[in-house]
Amino acid sequence: MPRFKLDATSIPVIILAGGLSTRMGRNKALVEIGGVTMLTRIAHRIAEQTTAVSLNADPEWPKTNDLRLVPDTIEGKAGPLAGILAAMRDAAATHPTATHVATVPIDCPFFPRDLLARLAEVLGGPDEMAIPASGGQDHPVFGLWPVSAANDLEAWLTHTDQHRRVRDFLRPYTVTEVNFPLIETSAGPFDPFFNVNRPEDIIAAEKWLGVIG
Repeated sequence: MPRFKLDATSIPVIILAGGLSTRMGRNKALVEIGGVTMLTRIAHRIAEQTTAVSLNADPEWPKTNDLRLVPDTIEGKAGPLAGILAAMRDAAATHPTATHVATVPIDCPFFPRDLLARLAEVLGGPDEMAIPASGGQDHPVFGLWPVSAANDLEAWLTHTDQHRRVRDFLRPYTVTEVNFPLIETSAGPFDPFFNVNRPEDIIAAEKWLGVIG
């Protein structure tokens, strides 16, 4: 039997921007770093890696950057897993031959440019998952998700006794972590999965932008 192989450039990707941005106090996607919004930065960065990029956000989203909008399929702001479920359902509907869909969060503008390729190469089958890690920490809002897991995820999300953490949902599955090294810079080691969640993180992101370009 031939080894399972996933072409990274054909993987549909959903940018997850359906959160409340509570810690930022305003829409994180529209925060500017170096004069460019995080949505624009992330959309351009992931478009270098694949041909199909869409946006998971509320139907009344103010600015999509011409990305196709993919709202959550369940109500109640159930967190990133709701966006991952929407991504799975959308991939099944719009890319019927796709075994996987990828997600990237809206608050991580410097993620690796080889993210999809490295995640795709570790998958051994159509029902496996892959997430990145760096500096001893995993980043499970990024990931390659099998479209086949959609029904299980929807059932899990609608079960009132479940905590809606991504790591909790992953436990029964075959999940491979792919380690990405920290980037050595003149200002010290930089984690490419640096999050911009709070106003003070914008200042730090501007500093790192000046160092890594």
